[in-house]
Amino acid sequence: MADSRLEPVVLSEAERRTLMGWARHRSTAQGLAMRSRIVLACAEGGGNVAVAARLRLDRKTVARWRSRFLAHRLDGLSDEPRPGVPRTITDAQVEEVVVRTLEEVPAGSTHWSKRELARRVGISPTSVAGIWRAFGLQPWRTEDFKISTDPLLIDKIRDVVGLYLAPPAHAAVFAVDEKPQIQALQRSAPVLPMLPGVPERRSFDYVRHGTVDLFAALNTATGEVIGKLSARHRAVDFRDFLDEIDRQVEPGLAVHLICDNLSTHKAPVVHAWLLARPRFVLHFTPTYSSWIDQVERWFAELERRCLERGNFCSLDALKAALEKWIKVWNEDVKPFRWTKTADQILDRIYRYCDRISKPAH
Repeated sequence: MADSRLEPVVLSEAERRTLMGWARHRSTAQGLAMRSRIVLACAEGGGNVAVAARLRLDRKTVARWRSRFLAHRLDGLSDEPRPGVPRTITDAQVEEVVVRTLEEVPAGSTHWSKRELARRVGISPTSVAGIWRAFGLQPWRTEDFKISTDPLLIDKIRDVVGLYLAPPAHAAVFAVDEKPQIQALQRSAPVLPMLPGVPERRSFDYVRHGTVDLFAALNTATGEVIGKLSARHRAVDFRDFLDEIDRQVEPGLAVHLICDNLSTHKAPVVHAWLLARPRFVLHFTPTYSSWIDQVERWFAELERRCLERGNFCSLDALKAALEKWIKVWNEDVKPFRWTKTADQILDRIYRYCDRISKPAH
């Protein structure tokens, strides 16, 4: 049918209000919202080609819903029954799966399995899994959290984040920490290499060849790491690491160190060392807030790419691997990019505390 011969779409006031509501409300299904926009555009005038161009749709789509509306009015915009196997799960069963998953647990267990819940509701485990997937429910998963009780939480977050986002001029900022007792583990059998379709395989058991501690200072501006291996992580060992940082940082720069609240960082021997070197300033993170120390992100890279699948026949082999990892890292260094402001972090903490402080239902 040519556009010039199309039957015009004339809406009653009630139909226009209904269509505009469907087109604007977020809760409306996307298909129904699109059809409502098509009918409203047709009512404003213009043929199928013009409406299709305006809404960036296919002309046949506009023609179909125009004719459906003219034939059946608002009822014509609903989806027609589709061919295939009739639906066997009712809306009430879907609701029961969601409600039980969120508000109940089976007797003697901490969470539902899909088979337990399927037996309770009277549907298949596959259907339960599909409903969980559709609603983003994962009852088998859990995550840990710890809210800092530090009375200086706000001040410390503003201090540390300020160093990341707006570091002082003529200064170097380092995120500092130690990774204690890194084990030199040797697998009891040779590692079998990866093959097409087969991952690398390692024996379950291993032999321990001792441990070593790693002190690390991550330059937050450049990403470069200063590292020092030590047999222990006492206050005097931390002081020796500060000596190493002092040697490697240009003499004319102030040095700001971001540390956690470990007692060795506040020991008298460290305090005396700092008094003798006024260019060094320590900034402490809030308690239970290792996530704010950027060097922890570097330790995660070290664990994933060097230690987790490492096979060390001796303590010396482990030390050599750690020193090589630091050297390779510094040869192609990239800083971690901090994006969150202190206000954004604090706002999220406030909202989280508000959630967990409300009584459970």
